[in-house]
Amino acid sequence: MREQFPVNVDANAIAASANAAAKGRGPAPVHLWNPPHCGDLDMRIARDGTWFYQGSPINRPAMVRLFSNILRKDGDHYVLVTPVEKVGITVEDVPFVSDDFTQTGTGQGQVLTFETHVGDMAVAGPENPIRVEIDPETDEPAPYITVRANLEARISRKAFYRLVDLAVHQEQDGERYFGVMSSGAFFPFLPSSALG
Repeated sequence: MREQFPVNVDANAIAASANAAAKGRGPAPVHLWNPPHCGDLDMRIARDGTWFYQGSPINRPAMVRLFSNILRKDGDHYVLVTPVEKVGITVEDVPFVSDDFTQTGTGQGQVLTFETHVGDMAVAGPENPIRVEIDPETDEPAPYITVRANLEARISRKAFYRLVDLAVHQEQDGERYFGVMSSGAFFPFLPSSALG
């Protein structure tokens, strides 16, 4: 966890600046902004996707969505970015959660579209890959999808079980894997041999 530093701005100032920059059009062009780092804000995104400010959950979905629109990942750190300031926040796992997805087509033509808890849509494919890690705490699969610009959503257990139902075996890099297809790309979950 990063050390918390005093910050001369608060969440309301960041929100006002974000609102002015984004104008409700979805994610702001944070990749174009390079303001000075103003320290770390006492803001945390829990593993379940709940946002906290100064230890209390942010219960207004519109406010969470606003903050999510100015979120960026710089290296291993997450920051909220506006044209004039940048502040670090703490993220326990990844910033988003996806509880479900839609499927269209089948086989090579299958397309999987995920929705996050803040309303972002991500079509799984080369631009938005799915990856699966083994959770070191539970020894269970921990699936993720890239949503935008290095920001990922954890795929819920319910959604992952649905993915497993769609999974196939396919050869990749000389080894056979169990995984899922979307937008013409194959995303391996684990080697087929691991299934026994």
